[in-house]
Amino acid sequence: MQVWWPRFPTIDSDPPPPSMSLPPAVHVPNANGDDRCVAFHSQLAAMPAALFQFDPRMREGWYADRYFLRSAATLVHDGRDPVVRMQVFAKQTGVVAGVFETVRLLQTQMANDGASSMVPFEALRIRTLMDGDQVEPRESVMHIDGPYRAFAHLETAALGVLARRSLIATNVRRTIDAAAGKPVIFMGARHDDWRVQTPDGYAALVGGAGSVSSNAGGAWWGEEGVGTMPHSLIAAFDGDVVAATLAFTRYVNEHEPGIAVSSLVDYRNDVIGDSLAVARAMREEFGDGILGAVRVDTSETLEDRVMVDVADSELLPGERRGGVNSAVVRRLRVALDDAGFGGVGIIVSGGFKPSKIRRFETNGVPASAYGVGSSLLGHNNGDADGLVTNFDYTADIVAVNGREEHKTGRPEKDNSRFVLLDHPLLARLDADQELRVNVEFTPR
Repeated sequence: MQVWWPRFPTIDSDPPPPSMSLPPAVHVPNANGDDRCVAFHSQLAAMPAALFQFDPRMREGWYADRYFLRSAATLVHDGRDPVVRMQVFAKQTGVVAGVFETVRLLQTQMANDGASSMVPFEALRIRTLMDGDQVEPRESVMHIDGPYRAFAHLETAALGVLARRSLIATNVRRTIDAAAGKPVIFMGARHDDWRVQTPDGYAALVGGAGSVSSNAGGAWWGEEGVGTMPHSLIAAFDGDVVAATLAFTRYVNEHEPGIAVSSLVDYRNDVIGDSLAVARAMREEFGDGILGAVRVDTSETLEDRVMVDVADSELLPGERRGGVNSAVVRRLRVALDDAGFGGVGIIVSGGFKPSKIRRFETNGVPASAYGVGSSLLGHNNGDADGLVTNFDYTADIVAVNGREEHKTGRPEKDNSRFVLLDHPLLARLDADQELRVNVEFTPR
């Protein structure tokens, strides 16, 4: 049996389809009325169906919970073809993401089984919120009106798309809010299956992340991954942080000019000593302004060397002595400033969640940026960390053939923020987009 694996685009090895235009301007927070409609269709046009590389078996129900397939088959067998209104709602407070992908899913993957073949996308009436909208529990996110047999098999995939994207967008937004305007780097790639890097990176953008760690994570919005040195590079230089940083800087100066250099300085558990040694060596060889930052990623099981003479009273109340704590960052900042390296920032990573970031910011801990990873994917302690562990969606039929029909307790709920999908407008924008990209990709 041939196994099909989904292929998400990356910048280096698998270029995105040429019909895409990136980046979309994700969500206009204060837009309403006509402005909101224009923003919605412009952003949707910037994310054509080809971008998502849907598995063609999706149309056949390969990814559907089996009872949806049997439901559609039962309707065919009984000669019924009801036109329904499906209502999609979230169960959490947070940030909606995955709407554009869901619309493109409906556009391209409706059933084509003979009995309900060739139902045009234009037969669906879709009213929806936008990626980036804030949503409350039980608030309607989307209404889909159309022949149920044509899209019954897509409920599983659509809810999954919305759930995963909204989980990450919500957690990133909470982290961004805690960071009070300082940059947050989305470092979730290593904490889950490689196939989800691209959509996860897009969801992080919707949540407000300024950068991602892999090229795949930035593919849907035209960005490359950021980051300079892992611990493995230092190990390859026999544990010499200075030698590794200098070699890396020589490489980027020659091959990737413009890359901001940051040095990872916790390898030997002496962040002050190694930060100063790196800063001096960088100044001597390259001059001032080339070393942008040092990054501290001390394991929570270790106490940095500087902690030997740090009293507990110097820490924040209840703060652990291990890992990246406020005392380490404050003392590193003083050491850099005193040595004339006030322009070198301090990036912190390793165990950072909104609760810890907010404590740093409230107490004036001089971190310049935060790297956050697995907690944004739902691997966290929920409210205690200031994050969510899941972001489930549910879909219900609330009307059949123009009359009210719903499960008890799940009536139709309209939403004044809904945008109506304008099929003719989208068709024009898609045609313009395809023409523009074809011109850009014409060989010269």
